Amino acid sequence: MRVSVVIPTYNEAGSIARVLDDIPAFLVNEVLVVDAGSTDGTREIASSRGARVVVEARRGYGRACLTGVAAAKDPDVIVFLDGDYSDRPRELGRLLDPIRERRADIVLGSRLAGGLAPGAMPWHAVFGNRLAAALIRWLYGISLTDLGPFRAARSEVLRALELREMTYGWAVELVTRGAMRGYRVLEVPVSYHPRIGVSKISGTWKGSVGAAWYILSGIVKNRMGPAGPAEVGSAT
Repeated sequence: MRVSVVIPTYNEAGSIARVLDDIPAFLVNEVLVVDAGSTDGTREIASSRGARVVVEARRGYGRACLTGVAAAKDPDVIVFLDGDYSDRPRELGRLLDPIRERRADIVLGSRLAGGLAPGAMPWHAVFGNRLAAALIRWLYGISLTDLGPFRAARSEVLRALELREMTYGWAVELVTRGAMRGYRVLEVPVSYHPRIGVSKISGTWKGSVGAAWYILSGIVKNRMGPAGPAEVGSAT
């Protein structure tokens, strides 16, 4: 099973080396750092650690993820994680196992079901994620507790879903479209730790409110759209 890892970054020089050094090399075929024009040396550090750097100057979390998907070299599975070292890349195998065992097509790492370290998430981020997960359970029938940034999906699923969301609503689009088309979405517990540096989202009220709007509105909007063709249980 060929595995590509996609890491969106913007000014993560203080953490990116630790993230890349923690990725289990025996599980991964390539690592792509999709950088949004960092000015602090993030790209140079990533390149020196063996990652392939893709510059995507246009901002947007979803845009960075989609750029990474397009640039990946023929993977079977793509893993997404942040570059701030709040996730622990050494736990990557937890997300891959259900896909390798043909039990899931999309796997999400739950911080709230796993080991949430003190100070890792502000209260409003915990509340927002619990609310989003509850809405998804209600509207889509998927048993989730969290919408964390550590996730994996079969590459053919990512292509079939034709994802277009360029903002932080991209994660919601992946999960909700996947559920509506019959793909198997599974959650596994992962640990979560205080990030290195200041968060671009939860570190400010503006960022938190903006992300919450994209996520919550996306949950409702996607439920009102067409499901598309069913692809139930199609892991190979």
